Amino acid sequence: MSASASSFLDAPRVLGVAVPTPLRRLFDYLPGPETPTGGWQPGLRVQVALGRRSVVGIVIECRATSEVALDRLKPIEACLDGSPLPADWLWLTRFTARYYQHPLGDTLQQALPVLLRQGRPLEPRTLERWRLSAQGQATQAADLGRARRQAELLELLRQHPRGLPTAAVTAQQFSRTQLTALHDKGLVDCLEEPRLASEPPRPTALLAEPALNLNREQAAALSTLHDGLDRYHPCLLQGVTGSGKTEVYLQLIEAVIQRGRQALILVPEIGLTPQTLERFRRRFRVPVVALHSGLTDHERLDAWLAAMSGRAPIIIGTRSAIFTPLAAPGVIIVDEEHDGSLKQQEGLRYHARDLAVARAHHHGIPIVLGSATPALESLAQARNGRYTHLRLTQRASRHPPAKLELIDLRGRPRQGGLIPSAIDAIRQTLAAGHQVLVFINRRGFAPTLACHACGWLAECDHCDARMTLHRQPPLLACHHCERQQPLPPACPECKSGDLRPLGAGTERTEESLAALFPEVPVHRIDRDSTRRKDAFGEVLAEIKRGEPSLLVGTQMLAKGHHLPHVTLVVVVNADAGLYASDFRALEHSAQLLTQVAGRAGRAAHPGRVLVQTLHSDDPHLRLLAERGYDALADALLEERRGAALPPFRFLALTRFESAREAEAMGLAKEAGEALREWLAARDNAVTCLGPVPAPMERRQNRYHVQLLLSGAQRSQLHEASAWLVAWLEACRDARRVRWSLDIDPQTLS
Repeated sequence: MSASASSFLDAPRVLGVAVPTPLRRLFDYLPGPETPTGGWQPGLRVQVALGRRSVVGIVIECRATSEVALDRLKPIEACLDGSPLPADWLWLTRFTARYYQHPLGDTLQQALPVLLRQGRPLEPRTLERWRLSAQGQATQAADLGRARRQAELLELLRQHPRGLPTAAVTAQQFSRTQLTALHDKGLVDCLEEPRLASEPPRPTALLAEPALNLNREQAAALSTLHDGLDRYHPCLLQGVTGSGKTEVYLQLIEAVIQRGRQALILVPEIGLTPQTLERFRRRFRVPVVALHSGLTDHERLDAWLAAMSGRAPIIIGTRSAIFTPLAAPGVIIVDEEHDGSLKQQEGLRYHARDLAVARAHHHGIPIVLGSATPALESLAQARNGRYTHLRLTQRASRHPPAKLELIDLRGRPRQGGLIPSAIDAIRQTLAAGHQVLVFINRRGFAPTLACHACGWLAECDHCDARMTLHRQPPLLACHHCERQQPLPPACPECKSGDLRPLGAGTERTEESLAALFPEVPVHRIDRDSTRRKDAFGEVLAEIKRGEPSLLVGTQMLAKGHHLPHVTLVVVVNADAGLYASDFRALEHSAQLLTQVAGRAGRAAHPGRVLVQTLHSDDPHLRLLAERGYDALADALLEERRGAALPPFRFLALTRFESAREAEAMGLAKEAGEALREWLAARDNAVTCLGPVPAPMERRQNRYHVQLLLSGAQRSQLHEASAWLVAWLEACRDARRVRWSLDIDPQTLS
């Protein structure tokens, strides 16, 4: 039998395609009229008709049969690619959809750059590069006679044997007409190359600046990491703030690149990406690409394709970068692995850290989870031996991390949220020529507006929350539904004009500090003050000049920023997370306090941290202040074990929301009863709790109800979750209520 006849018989009659819909199934299509060069196979992007729309889907299965009669199937309209998307990328997206119980078509769309979702070819944008031809190298400037500018351009290109991009040529005041004239004479060649082109690094030329000397702990950690470069090797690198975790990352990545492999580094916030990029680009003579929401669609696609082809050895990005395909994966690093920003809270609710661990296991490569305050899940994995636990206890500055000094707020007068002793400490620090960070995790001028006559509080009409008072510009805003309204001229209840701000936010603290220290610049850093592009980076650059100044900020400043001139940190109010309803609130509060305290004393001078609190006798807060995060984490782990909470149990949270309270609660009750009957009829030990109203029951004028599943075995929890999803999809009442499933929820709000 001929080869052509064999391929015809082997050709699939039906293609199972994942399309961007909330339906959890594949759609069957007939192969298109033109067969791709490599034949039909999973991973090919195709244009297909879906109802009255034409959408981009991805082939998942190639089959001989379909449950639908073949004459009723539509053909593929077009195959968009000559070759399929990488198999490892397809594995990761299918694993993600399966683990997080999310529709595969929507998962694939979320994991693709926007332009590829829209059908753009799977090819990098190219760059014109001009260089001398063999004839041009033999031609002297004088040979061009009176064409003086062409002669000058010829000499410019002679100085750059690898050639120059068009933009670099025009930046030297030469025109495209002059380039074309030289090209027409055969003196220059025009080459098309990817915008992120690179040559394989030579071991002797890999570093642009020398590596730093490591201390004993860093060297021991790096040696352990080197030992696991050729296998799956999960490591928790726990280092106090300022202990040099990044230098360990850099030297590990150097070894990975020398082996011809790639490194993927995940950071929690877009604000950390520029400083991380800068440090990596200073160190390495290879392309370092970024992937985050601040890029244009074209920039994201360029970086994605450079990683997929192997042209970019180092990829740095926020949580969505976990879906970046790698040609030669060598290591995955998750910095600040405890940070909540690594968990997607809408739509596809994945956790980038957990997917990174699964991906490293699939590739058989090491993964490094770095943090000064690891998540309790990661600590538990380290303590049961599943992760190698590496510790860095010494700061590069040789100063020990500053301890938390608890200051009792009760009965003390306050100015902008600060008591007199804290203000005196700020004054002394500024007089010594240092910088002060005042941490207050509340945006706006004050948490709310109150009537001093009758006690009225400004509350949101759409949420069970109070409106935040802003002064820049003056208005009331809800930070949950983003609703805004002008300031009332008088109390809506009693018509009194005595309306007063209640509490302090970043704007009020900034105003008070500006009045107390008029000769010192005050920099406010929160989501409102950094909306303008590059505003955050400009403020950080000014801070790093080292002049005495005051920094007022939210948790944006607590995450990984190196502020060498800050020697005093004042926490305005440490009580927000102590008594919250979410069982993780105390863990997150302790992590935040430890991280913000780590901004002090990172360079030549020791640091000091003042923590204002109304509960200075709280046992958890005192344990954190006196013995540090590790001791508190041990206590919290024992509490979690006794309460059967993560990491000793696995959770899945089903959220229901509707404009009508009775509809949301009614469906949740019906789903809970059905699930309990199903569990009772099987050997499944999953517990179904609820339904109960969410901690904020009404948000954006919709009522929110929750149903919680808890299991000791992950497999049983997934089995129960899958059954519940199938039941909800088949339930007619569920079509009038929004519902979602969150596997491994990081918050119960």
